[in-house]
Amino acid sequence: MDAEQPESSEPQVLSGEVTSGHSRSSVDRRALDRDALLQSDFLSATGISQLKIVDSTGSTNQDLVRAVTVEPKKWADLSVLTAEHQTAARGRLDRHWESPERSAVSVSMVLRPVTAEGMPVPTQSYSWLSLLAAVALREALQETAGITAEIKWPNDVLVNGRKVAGILAQMTPLGDGSVPAVILGVGLNVSLAEEELPVPTATSLALEGATTTDRTALLKSYLSRFARLYRSFCNSEGDPAAGLVGGPSLHKRVESAMVTLGREVRAHLPGDHELVGHASRLDEHGSLLVVDHGGREHVVTAGDVVHLRATESGYA
Repeated sequence: MDAEQPESSEPQVLSGEVTSGHSRSSVDRRALDRDALLQSDFLSATGISQLKIVDSTGSTNQDLVRAVTVEPKKWADLSVLTAEHQTAARGRLDRHWESPERSAVSVSMVLRPVTAEGMPVPTQSYSWLSLLAAVALREALQETAGITAEIKWPNDVLVNGRKVAGILAQMTPLGDGSVPAVILGVGLNVSLAEEELPVPTATSLALEGATTTDRTALLKSYLSRFARLYRSFCNSEGDPAAGLVGGPSLHKRVESAMVTLGREVRAHLPGDHELVGHASRLDEHGSLLVVDHGGREHVVTAGDVVHLRATESGYA
């Protein structure tokens, strides 16, 4: 799972019970259905160039970073790597964690964004790819698991105010002049019990009463929705204001689902700097615009922010 767990104040278990505040349900920790994931109809419909499933690895993101560096020609656009278990998953700012085996969807993919005509998408649009993944995951959770999720800037997906998934995008420029690759990882907590959560502000689909905890169905749903939105985004030359397939622009979809906007936030920045103000909107690069108490507008980029938290007035 290559996205960090919630910020605090990223053994094999095949079956068991999860107790929530409202219900008790059996945990589904079956292995991924490889036949379903590798079915040619599914791969061709999504445009996935290859899908590799491993039993265990340190980090799917780091595996792909190494792979595209060593053998770039073997890892085309929409190459996917998923793992049953990660032992050294990495998130933003090198945060690490480990989840129980088969309790999460841990998936990374290689992206080489080009238009339908083969023209490279401007690299300044790459900052939207993690937000596009958040939108795709949100849609998948709603339609597949009956879960309504929200987005917390810059890379978290929340359910009822607690983090159910994180996203990490890493750009790996190539020295041969080809289109830079982006490695995009998603980690989704599926069947973790309360005592298995890394921090109290995390959650899982099982704890939130999802209609399914079938990781194969969830992974297929996410990959299908991501691939469709990604291709539409690339064909618009990475313009976040352009309408995407099936409805509004990426910019509008993100803002409509983002709990960060309209609230007072405290941004911790490098060098022990702090910014407190009103999170007003996202700019054309997906950066957060924060208006301080003096009325000055500041641009906070995902690459610069160390932590982003609500002030005491709070938000999800």
